[in-house]
Amino acid sequence: MRFGPASNRQAHAQPLQGAFRKLLADLRRLYNIAHVLCPLCGLRRARRGCPALGQQICAICCGTKRLVEIRCPDDCSYLATAREHPSASTVRQQQRDAGLLLHSVRDLSRQQTELFFLINAFLLRYEPLELHPLIDADVAEAAAALAGTFETASRGVIYEHRPAGLPADRLATALRPVIAEACQHAGAVNDRDIAVVLRRLEEGARAAGAAEPEQPRAYFDLIGRTLKGRHEMPETTGDADATPAPRLII
Repeated sequence: MRFGPASNRQAHAQPLQGAFRKLLADLRRLYNIAHVLCPLCGLRRARRGCPALGQQICAICCGTKRLVEIRCPDDCSYLATAREHPSASTVRQQQRDAGLLLHSVRDLSRQQTELFFLINAFLLRYEPLELHPLIDADVAEAAAALAGTFETASRGVIYEHRPAGLPADRLATALRPVIAEACQHAGAVNDRDIAVVLRRLEEGARAAGAAEPEQPRAYFDLIGRTLKGRHEMPETTGDADATPAPRLII
């Protein structure tokens, strides 16, 4: 069978048209995926409009990163719903957090309790010089060394205990002026009282790490959830009406 010129052109064009159709289909598929996948995880479909990020995210990232990695505005409908009707897992988490922190401040005086939360507020703001963030073990080590120093001082002996690790040592150095300034204005807080607070901090950091051994910053996560943005430390002045240290929020 013989083909005319038009038939030859049509025969050659068919494979090319098929290739273009496949390319167009691939481009459309990639275009659609880019618009429906969550930009945070890149795995799940984005179905929720996030007012903080100005884009769509998936429900899982919305629930797990809310107020942790995402600065949610108060008028976010998903945030309001979560506050009014928290999930069972969230309620259990809140109960665990509250239980651990309340155990840490058991039988402490008002001044000791405020010092405890002031130190925790400082931990949330502290930025180490190292590239890697602090972990719970560094907090426990720094608190233990400082507690030892104050315990020794309460017996009339001046001896500075130093943490073995460099991150913990730098944290302990940064905490000393914070504690000294807080105690200047708190009143009725002696070396023994401070040592008790620091031992409770050590105990809390170790307990949080033991409860979640796979999370090296479990204690940081706990105080971040509990203080809920109230970790801005007030200016310490001699004014009697100065803003008090952050308090426990449950």
